[in-house]
Amino acid sequence: MANLKAVIIGSGFGGLSLAIRLQSMGFDTTVVEKLDGPGGRAYVRRANGFTFDMGPTVITVPHFIEELFALERGQPNLDGPDFPPSVLDERQRITQGISGGPHTSRYVQIVPIQPFYRIYFDDGTCFDYDGDPLHTREQIRAICPDDLEGYERFHAAAKAIFERGFLQLGYTHFGSLASMLAVMPDLLRLDAVRTLFSFTSRYFKSDKLRRVFSFEPLLIGGNPLAVPAIYAMIHFVEKTWGIHFAMGGTGALVQAFVRKFEELGGRIRYNSEVSRIIVTAPDGGEPSRFGRKVARGVQLTSGEVIPADVVVSNGDYANTYMRLIDPRYRLFHTDRRIRRTQYSMSLLVIYFGFKADNLNLDLRHHNIILGPRYEGLLQDIFERKVLSEDFSQYLHVPTLTDPSLAPPGHHAAYTLVPVPNKAGRGASLDWRTQGPALVDRVLRFLDERGYIPGLCERLVYKSFITPDYFEDTLNSYVGNAFGPEPRLTQTAYFRPHNRSEDIERLYLVGAGVQPGGGTPSVMMSAKMTARLIAEDFKL
Repeated sequence: MANLKAVIIGSGFGGLSLAIRLQSMGFDTTVVEKLDGPGGRAYVRRANGFTFDMGPTVITVPHFIEELFALERGQPNLDGPDFPPSVLDERQRITQGISGGPHTSRYVQIVPIQPFYRIYFDDGTCFDYDGDPLHTREQIRAICPDDLEGYERFHAAAKAIFERGFLQLGYTHFGSLASMLAVMPDLLRLDAVRTLFSFTSRYFKSDKLRRVFSFEPLLIGGNPLAVPAIYAMIHFVEKTWGIHFAMGGTGALVQAFVRKFEELGGRIRYNSEVSRIIVTAPDGGEPSRFGRKVARGVQLTSGEVIPADVVVSNGDYANTYMRLIDPRYRLFHTDRRIRRTQYSMSLLVIYFGFKADNLNLDLRHHNIILGPRYEGLLQDIFERKVLSEDFSQYLHVPTLTDPSLAPPGHHAAYTLVPVPNKAGRGASLDWRTQGPALVDRVLRFLDERGYIPGLCERLVYKSFITPDYFEDTLNSYVGNAFGPEPRLTQTAYFRPHNRSEDIERLYLVGAGVQPGGGTPSVMMSAKMTARLIAEDFKL
């Protein structure tokens, strides 16, 4: 084992999680990262005394984090229970009071956030989504008393999906059609294959409540009108383990993972973009088109070659195959197949700092601000791929929890607006002009609608990213923000696999492969991929 080497392309949450696991398995692991710092989509932007997490800000299932920090060299613990009793029993969970277990607390401080989200409707009313059963029912009663009975039925149905889909099947790698067919009867019985919005609409008459209990897949790149109802389990994942925040921002958690990886003997290299994955025949020669092919390492844009026994991509799925692997070596993941895949929406994200003096800011840490339309707007973004006059947004104000992220007397915030990716009609959008115009509209909206009164005068810093950033900087195909869209035909077996079908000893990890997007899912993806590698190397 001492001589086995692994190279991981990309230092996102999935790549770092797998890097820690491979080091614990005895591999000598190198992570190569295009950017000048770690995180990938979770990169950190610092400017004028402000600290902005550029990507993920919602942390759930903190025991996944605790499990990673508990690993040691030679002790991979891949065979233990994925959900030990201590994290399922409310009386024993480490998520009560503080979020960090003893190993996590050595590296980073994680705290619970309440409410999970404040959801604002276009009429000025709001719903605090906090997981509290009494408060939730009180708010439902205030909005639509007739929906209380429907909520009870929704709650029971979502719980059943959570128990089967997450607790029992969450770590299943669907590598064959037979593995998918084996669970289909259960999914049909749970009504988990209809679309989530249709599923939610069965239980709620109120449009507001249909939106409250279906919006969450947007945070992982899914269209509530198209994702299967199995994603109702997100509701129970959050209810079970809460929503959490790493003090210092998500970037502090990324740095903690880097520290753990390096303590285990791993190496991370920045400013090291990969130009190709090196592929040979098993004997080291040139592979034939229909013969066996083996990944042997990577070549950087500088020309340097890094040999390895295992190559893993934490990069974009489409980019990995189309830009890093010669088409001659791909019989399964052809360019045509990859282009026919439907990709998640993209994002406009505005990072801004503003003066907080004499400001009564009635916001929460996580805020969902819904526009006047829901279904129509989703269709514009995902299907028609047009930029609408109206918009919805996720407004993140971390300085309400951690003031250290901004200079004294200021707040740091970001607001995220879903927009079309650059496929189809979305390719005609010129973000060099559309971006600044939409930024101005969004900031004026927050000011004029009273979410941040006087924002335009208080503003001291702003910057933003568009689909161009995802495409050009993050090497994300058509500027997608979350990989393949998590619709039924791209879920489980139908989602790209963590073990390459084309090339031996090539693996993938992260949001683009199974089980999907979101910080807990990419950490699950890392464990799934680690198990496949252990199986292939007979560890």
